[in-house]
Amino acid sequence: MEKLFDNTETAFALKTDTELDRAYFLFKMIANEPLVRIGTAVTNFAIKAHLPVEGLIRATVFDHFCGGVNEQDCLPVVDKMFTKGVASVLDYSVEGKEDEDQFDAALAMTLRTIDFAIAREAIPFAVFKPTGFGRFELYEKLGRKESLTPDEQAEWNRVIERFDRVCSAAHQGNVMLLIDGEESWMQDAADDLVEQMMRKYNKEKAVVFNTLQLYRHDRVPYLKELHERAKADGFHIGMKLVRGAYMEKENKRAEELGYPTPICKDKAATDANFDAAVHYMMEHLEHMAIFAGTHNESSSYRLMQLMDEHGIAKNDTRVYFGQLYGMSDNISYNLAAHGYNVAKYLPFGPVRDVMPYLIRRAEENTSVAGQTSRELNLLKKERDRRKTVGR
Repeated sequence: MEKLFDNTETAFALKTDTELDRAYFLFKMIANEPLVRIGTAVTNFAIKAHLPVEGLIRATVFDHFCGGVNEQDCLPVVDKMFTKGVASVLDYSVEGKEDEDQFDAALAMTLRTIDFAIAREAIPFAVFKPTGFGRFELYEKLGRKESLTPDEQAEWNRVIERFDRVCSAAHQGNVMLLIDGEESWMQDAADDLVEQMMRKYNKEKAVVFNTLQLYRHDRVPYLKELHERAKADGFHIGMKLVRGAYMEKENKRAEELGYPTPICKDKAATDANFDAAVHYMMEHLEHMAIFAGTHNESSSYRLMQLMDEHGIAKNDTRVYFGQLYGMSDNISYNLAAHGYNVAKYLPFGPVRDVMPYLIRRAEENTSVAGQTSRELNLLKKERDRRKTVGR
């Protein structure tokens, strides 16, 4: 397989020299773990104290990892990326309170992003989190197979209605809908609800996509069982494949409550699990569609190889590669330049409200082995190239 991801000229073609320098400076700071901890504490304090730090945040970390403060504000970024063939997934990254008004507001925002996507080729997906539409504890209780009280059942019916409204809107508008994965102890109820939506709206093709977090060792068996049900009952499976985002929390809870951790024993096992899920879905693409959410070069090359082996066209809409905005541009833009379907998750929301997301990004970059050094090396390579040959 040709090595695509070292081409920094393609990866950073949209960045000015100033933006390239800012990105380099940002990842240099993120590489310093004590600095990230101090910066997080100072930023949290400044926001809670209503100090005027939003302009500084916006000019640095926000503009690197986010598309804008609202969906209209994201359009210049969306349009700019699409000139290079990279699509967008508008992700409202504000974590609201757990009450009915907030759930209805999240529903309204998701419907707005679907309407936004309907009108734009550059936005083929919409996205939401299950706990954006209902209380975590409600999913958890259902996952334990406990009976709901009459009030809780009425509350759960409203959750189902919210799911149904966005899935119906996506189906009618021909927009693919990604439903994010969350903690394992609430995920069973979310999985069951998403499967209901697949049965209703994925009869001709995959519109509704669930998420498989492949650091969980039970996810490939779950996928195979779901496939049997899909074949028997005549619906398509859409899946976003990711490694997972709650590992420390999952392991800690398992230890505290004395049950076996659902998490793979190490990164190598997670990588193998991810590749097994990709392989299984590619073997059964007549019933499935994949959104491969990965910053891993080896996994990306493996999926490219499988597409080639199965005679799947690079632009087949059943296969998308996905990365986060502000990261792994060497993967996203080089894939797009070679004709593959690529979409960047583009977070948006008011600066203060998106700060928890931005802090997580910084903390994850310090903890994911090699991620920050990879970004730094690529940015340095492109800076050096421009100094030598110009833009």
